[in-house]
Amino acid sequence: MVHDRSWARELRYAVVCGVMLFGVLVLLDWVFRDLTAGRAVLWAALGVLLSTLLTPARVTAERGVLDARGLLTRRRVRTDRLVAVRMSEGVAQRLVLTDTSGGRLVLDPRVLAANPLLWHHLDEGARRSRRRGTLRYGTAVLDRLGRRIDSEACHGILRASGLE
Repeated sequence: MVHDRSWARELRYAVVCGVMLFGVLVLLDWVFRDLTAGRAVLWAALGVLLSTLLTPARVTAERGVLDARGLLTRRRVRTDRLVAVRMSEGVAQRLVLTDTSGGRLVLDPRVLAANPLLWHHLDEGARRSRRRGTLRYGTAVLDRLGRRIDSEACHGILRASGLE
């Protein structure tokens, strides 16, 4: 099983943001002498809410399956039975994967770019779907995404070796 390597860092970031919001709000209330127990509980609730909203889904992959677990949800798609792959357009691009059993997974493509092994599992499963003929829509999307991920990996290697 392969995990998103940056998930723990992003989770820490979400918790730190919530704690910082709580700290700033309590500090402001304390400075203006408006701090009460009720307000402190309200600020704590807002900090927890922010941390919850910023907590990323934990993406894992194993042979033929891509899984994303949020705090309250779990989405799973069979990569070897993909039917469609779409890239949502807009400010925050999302990769939308749909399989033959109706499973649907929405994923940030940056997660795949940051985790080549996750990309490898998705790409391997998509190739199986192409061979079986189930993948009817989205081969061009996967090809573009693959080129982008390969390009970013090459740039990273060149940067690390000082050849950029």
